[in-house]
Amino acid sequence: MRPVGPGAAYDLLFDESAPIGPGLPAPARTLYAGDWCLPPAPAQRPYVFTNFVASHDGRISFDEPGRSGGGDVSRHSRHDTWLMALIRARADAIITGAGTLRVARHHLWTPDQVFPADATFFSELRTAEGRTPAPLLIVASASGDLPADAYALRGDLPTLIATTAAGAARARACLGDRPGLAYHISPDESVNLPVLLADLRANYGVRSLLSEGGARIYGALIAARLIDETFLTISPIVIGSTPGRPPRPSLVEGVGFHPDNPPRLRLISLRRAGDYLFQRSAFV
Repeated sequence: MRPVGPGAAYDLLFDESAPIGPGLPAPARTLYAGDWCLPPAPAQRPYVFTNFVASHDGRISFDEPGRSGGGDVSRHSRHDTWLMALIRARADAIITGAGTLRVARHHLWTPDQVFPADATFFSELRTAEGRTPAPLLIVASASGDLPADAYALRGDLPTLIATTAAGAARARACLGDRPGLAYHISPDESVNLPVLLADLRANYGVRSLLSEGGARIYGALIAARLIDETFLTISPIVIGSTPGRPPRPSLVEGVGFHPDNPPRLRLISLRRAGDYLFQRSAFV
């Protein structure tokens, strides 16, 4: 397993990660300038991590038609996209939201979608680590209002729609009986994340779950204390916010924390590629 990689190795600035769990193959360690050991999953849920790219001013999207994705924030940095693909390659499942699906209708949440040059390497890595050929995609939507033309919902790849009873009825009416689609129905009027994650661990064999669901799902996972690690690329651009329009989204939305006891992270490692910084942090 020898990856093509982003063109040059990352520069390691700091690493205090624990050597617990399976690590990367040697050629990937050379590129990544160190190891990434994936800790074992808890008994009742998957090990949960997320991956974001944020601007210097902490925003994750320009929130403009056709320009809402992370690629505009990262300026399509090869180091960012290669790491994104590597993180996907080590996930049994990936969770996203209906809003993300609507602005990325042609996207498939697979490693080779973002870094096709290393499709073979990522496929071999998944096989070596005992994963399915593609991650299970989970789409969280309480309302079930989903874009029927989204590539991820065609039924080509296994997809689980996490919704409510009313949302499932709406989604089924819109999507029909497509192959590859299954439903997780929460007992509440919103998607119950603890119940969903317990179901993923017990009934789908999901040990590692990557959240690519945007700022609201990230905030909900933090509030429910269901997130273990975050990978964050700091892009050397400033996005700002346009006067008279809603603020462009930051890393966490939809939830606020008290100043006496906000969630706290511990920096595990820090890498650099040019003007970009790549953080890995754990919630404590």
